Amino acid sequence: MSPNAPRRTILDRRWPTAVLSAALAASAGALAAPVLTGPAHAAPVTTTSTSPITGSSKPSWLVDSALTTMRDANSTIGTPAVWARKDAAGRPLTGQGVGVALIDSGIAPVKGLAQPGKVINGPDLSFESQAPNLRNQDTFGHGTHLAGIIAGRDPEVLRGTENDPRHFVGVAPDAHLVNLRVAAANGAVDVSQVIAAIEWAITHRNDPGVNIRVLNLSFGTDSLQDPMLDPLSYAVEAAWRAGIVVVVSVGNDGPTTTRVGNPALNPYVIAVGGSDTAGTVTPIDDTIGAFSTRGNILRHADLVAPGRSIVSLRDPGSFIDANHPGGLVTDRYFKGSGTSQAAAVVSGAAALLLQQRPDLTPDQVKKILTSTAVPMKGVDGIAQGSGQLNMQAAIAAPTPLAIQLHPRALGLGTLEGARGTAHVADPDNGVELTGERDIMNQPWRPLTWTVTAVAGRSWNGGTYNGAVWAGSAWNGTSWTSKTWSTTPWTARSWSGLSWTARSWSSAGWTATGWSARSWSARSWSARSWSGSYWASRAWS
Repeated sequence: MSPNAPRRTILDRRWPTAVLSAALAASAGALAAPVLTGPAHAAPVTTTSTSPITGSSKPSWLVDSALTTMRDANSTIGTPAVWARKDAAGRPLTGQGVGVALIDSGIAPVKGLAQPGKVINGPDLSFESQAPNLRNQDTFGHGTHLAGIIAGRDPEVLRGTENDPRHFVGVAPDAHLVNLRVAAANGAVDVSQVIAAIEWAITHRNDPGVNIRVLNLSFGTDSLQDPMLDPLSYAVEAAWRAGIVVVVSVGNDGPTTTRVGNPALNPYVIAVGGSDTAGTVTPIDDTIGAFSTRGNILRHADLVAPGRSIVSLRDPGSFIDANHPGGLVTDRYFKGSGTSQAAAVVSGAAALLLQQRPDLTPDQVKKILTSTAVPMKGVDGIAQGSGQLNMQAAIAAPTPLAIQLHPRALGLGTLEGARGTAHVADPDNGVELTGERDIMNQPWRPLTWTVTAVAGRSWNGGTYNGAVWAGSAWNGTSWTSKTWSTTPWTARSWSGLSWTARSWSSAGWTATGWSARSWSARSWSARSWSGSYWASRAWS
């Protein structure tokens, strides 16, 4: 992206139920499922079986060979053999006890994710956090799809139907997820929100019952800033140094793009590209997905994982669900392509390793995954990195002595530089958020911030960077048993207006507040979330 390229703007509009209903009705082949919002969306499951997943038959309800079911994806990377193994306590290796923080658009309480203990809601840092009916939900749909890939477990399996070919399980089906929501219904989010979420994960990684060992960030900007200076790059490196395995996507700009997205630019984290399994479990026909950013000889994907037409859990009524009916597989499943999905696969793989060997450092996890990856024959060596993920080999590999010695990030660059060319704008007046200030209009001070970030002290209760962003304690008032409390945003926004609950409630928006023209490959939400490939060609 040229430094002189025009800046993209996307207004942060809510996606009220009325708009979703209209969009569903207008979509070709309108979806039959109702639009669901708020607590009614939950479908709790009471059984918590952790028996290994068995069976290998092709799901009879998927007749399109281009689709990659999670059963096929798991078979491709070798997870069924891993699930049959045991950890030191004699439990199946299914991710039990490992927390995976998902910084994304949220996690909806759909079947496969709504069972007790599966999801812990961290603070909702999105623009929709002030609307009670939208808080801790997923109005965009991206996060729910990734959550299913990482740790979904279909209730059908829990009822003892492990051999039912329709069942769904993620890579680490008994890991728990920490929902750190930052994106609104249209995907709109500022870099300051993403950085705040990363730092919250650092601060609260060891809270009772949380145990954040992995962080998935399928997000990227087109920042041209040096990653040693970039604050987003610094934040993910701070998490890495705190003992959290950070998994990021390289981006969906394809084979001709020579610069991966930010924060995949950081050399410490695990940068993931997407492979195309051609709808088979044999690796002989696997290639690099046409969407996967190639990078260059200095920085590219560390490894690749299945990323094309991945079938995962559907979020009924979400933006993606309403606007991309081609992704619909059944009333409960949805398909999507991109390095987002590939990163989610690797996050699940990291959770399996960390259950097996809880003392592994992030450097050791990266070394094991990359050293056991299988090189793909006849495929671009730069784009594939070390090759395709092989979990069976990774679990069997000895624990290496691994210490990365890249120069340490400094984090003294600009917040504006980290945004790249895309900006959010105030929905009331169109004023863009630019410069060295966060969403609460607080000044960004790198010399102070870098010290508190690396020490895990950027959050003090619900206060971040001098303003109150969230509540200050855990409670159980949401659809999960463990949820971080919320609080009204009383600071002034970047446009000079005061935050009010009324401004951000779904009732404050009308059908005219959002236009389908705002969603394109050039918009913030399509560009910055590595699920941007969904916007055009994901349904192949």
